[in-house]
Amino acid sequence: MQYASEGDLHKILREKFTKITWNKQKLAILWQISEGLETIHKSEFIHRDFHSGNILSNLSNGKKHRWQIGDLGLSQHVNSAQSNNEIYGVIPYVAPEIFKGSAFSKESDIYCVERPEITEDTPECYAELMKRCWDSDPTKRPLITEIRKTFSKWFHRNNDLEQFKQAEIKRKELIKLKKLGPEFNGKTHPSAIYTSRSLRPFISSCSSIFSKDYNSIELELDIDIKSSNILGTKRNIEELEINSYGNSGKHIKN
Repeated sequence: MQYASEGDLHKILREKFTKITWNKQKLAILWQISEGLETIHKSEFIHRDFHSGNILSNLSNGKKHRWQIGDLGLSQHVNSAQSNNEIYGVIPYVAPEIFKGSAFSKESDIYCVERPEITEDTPECYAELMKRCWDSDPTKRPLITEIRKTFSKWFHRNNDLEQFKQAEIKRKELIKLKKLGPEFNGKTHPSAIYTSRSLRPFISSCSSIFSKDYNSIELELDIDIKSSNILGTKRNIEELEINSYGNSGKHIKN
């Protein structure tokens, strides 16, 4: 049990969006998150409720963010004989096959990794990876190891560096023009936060009306999740530590 002293990624993005640069901060976050999910998947577990509200941050030595995957209460072994029939989540992060009655899988976790919208400042290389993760066919989505290696190349080896430099220039321009940032989005109520809720009523109604070509990004559902009193507070979490220096010392709560 450990405090996530800085709160969750959704909260941090809303509060510090302008300070989170493409060149290093975003790539560092993405790389650490992918390392954590890779550890879960290599242990043959599925998270089942993966979204920005469950990505938690703590400060290492009071300075450097260490990103952690939290809220593993719904996670299951891929071969679990005791299937958890409860379906919780944040609708934009739920893979389309779940709405058609399929079970959660590693592939449905992958769908969640790249769920933010593609904005004008998004590097083309990153946008292409996002689209692959969104593929309506789960078998065509990349494995988490490929995703982690891609983030590592961008972050550590400066692959596609020029694209990220140009993206950062574009990001600053859009912010200056007030065309980018959560305060200019207009889609989310300012007091709303991303917290999981039961999706059983949605699944029941959706599975009877959607064709196999349904993609959840096109579904207009009630995603105005009301704010709770925990926004901005420190949380105790059962968490998977994401070690920035390798996979040693990581654990999964069974």
